[in-house]
Amino acid sequence: MKSQIPDLKELYETEYDQWLTETVRLLKNRQLEGLDYENLIEELEALGRSERNAVKSLLLQIIIHLMLYQYWESEMERNRNHWAGEIITFRVQLEDKLTTNLRNYLGDKLPKIYQNALLIVQKKTQLTALPEQCPYSFEQLLDKHWFPN
Repeated sequence: MKSQIPDLKELYETEYDQWLTETVRLLKNRQLEGLDYENLIEELEALGRSERNAVKSLLLQIIIHLMLYQYWESEMERNRNHWAGEIITFRVQLEDKLTTNLRNYLGDKLPKIYQNALLIVQKKTQLTALPEQCPYSFEQLLDKHWFPN
């Protein structure tokens, strides 16, 4: 079985889909000695980073659009329904991706995500009287039906 390791490593470089199929087959059959551990670990780490970045990006967009919805009065009449639709869309997408671990991760990162959203909204709107700390609870951010007054 040791001879499979170089072949699997080569597949990773040349035929990624085939490498993935073969890796899944080995895992399902509990043939752990044939696995390409180095590339498997790299792929799992990349998958974790990708998922964290995706949920972080969605939460950032939710906060940006909530702030536009709540505070950008000069554009409110024209854009409020659009922003509301965007907020719901981002919340639905986030709900589809959220696991317990990712939920905990976002909860920890919320202050930094809010600071980035604040910077973006300030630049886009030129508004200066925005809250320095996130005015929304984590639960409010995720609730598809909640909107600020």
